[in-house]
Amino acid sequence: MAPLDKGLVHIYCGNGKGKTTAAVGLGVRACGRGLKVLMVQFLKDGDTGELMSLTNLGENFRVIAGESTPKFTFQMSPEEKAQAAKVQLRNFELVLQMLQKESFDMLILDEIMAAVRQGMIPEDRVAELIQNRPAHMEMVLTGRNPPDRLIALADYVSEIRMIKHPFREGTPARVGIER
Repeated sequence: MAPLDKGLVHIYCGNGKGKTTAAVGLGVRACGRGLKVLMVQFLKDGDTGELMSLTNLGENFRVIAGESTPKFTFQMSPEEKAQAAKVQLRNFELVLQMLQKESFDMLILDEIMAAVRQGMIPEDRVAELIQNRPAHMEMVLTGRNPPDRLIALADYVSEIRMIKHPFREGTPARVGIER
């Protein structure tokens, strides 16, 4: 399939479950139509069911998995947060390098909003990527609390709101459902 005539920007945000799932679903749909997808995860450990499934899609769906962080960012010491920031920025730089070498029809930046909000990836750099992306490339960004500037640059913004979640009752993330 030929690349898209015009790529648009999607943001999946909010405090509800399903932001990554929505982004992956869109990527799978694109891959099914012959489009080439690159997905990069930030602040995740790479041990998720969706990543295991995506490896079966072949070369048209490439994934750069996140690296494990010792704890949630709000639990990190300043030193741990600084180390995590280096990893996130390195992955962002890797995306920029890959985009110079290869053409992708869709770029998914999973949990990029958390990395931006935590000061690990400069908001200006993400805005610049959105504004300077190839004209045909669709972009999908996920995570809670997107900055207003990035919302303004998006074409689609979908908020997933939590009404009820078993985590509030003490149920940890379950393999195959939340991870």
